[in-house]
Amino acid sequence: MFIQTEATPNPDVIKFIPGREVLSGGSLDLRTETEAEKSPLALALFQIDGVSGVYFGHDFLTVRRDPESGLIWAQIKAPILAAIMDFYSSGKPILNEAEAEKDAVVYEGELGQIVAEIKELLDTRVRPAVAQDGGDIEFDRFDEDSGTLWLHMRGACSGCPSSSATLKQGVESLMKHYVPEVKHVESVL
Repeated sequence: MFIQTEATPNPDVIKFIPGREVLSGGSLDLRTETEAEKSPLALALFQIDGVSGVYFGHDFLTVRRDPESGLIWAQIKAPILAAIMDFYSSGKPILNEAEAEKDAVVYEGELGQIVAEIKELLDTRVRPAVAQDGGDIEFDRFDEDSGTLWLHMRGACSGCPSSSATLKQGVESLMKHYVPEVKHVESVL
């Protein structure tokens, strides 16, 4: 098995591309060892000293290095690659159990149409671009009164030094242009 690696704009995150599907639908951001119990792969990665986060996309995963651990990528990259190879050799499913659907807010009427437009733009223009850097941006909510769109920064985007610029100059400009009801874009912490 050959696993490609790519640097991301976030120096504490590396993107790993196993050449196979990682997660069949959606994405999953695991930031603690307790959250990692949902996945045997994530749990194995969290057992490696210096690993502080794992993000699963459709065909890639990113691993976050804890900068306070004192470890550098050269020290933890090989154990991470070994854990990924061992996982795919095991034949285990990526998740221990099906993830329950989040309790989603239902937007109806004109507001529902606005939210549908926002999600369409995220899915077709924003998410593919940030996925190239090992990240993701997901819809959280839209406040019609203030015109504020709240988004989750995931994977390499979470905590990335350039994520503010991406959010404000890129995503906010795009949304304001195509969806005039959007006045501000903010990140959910």
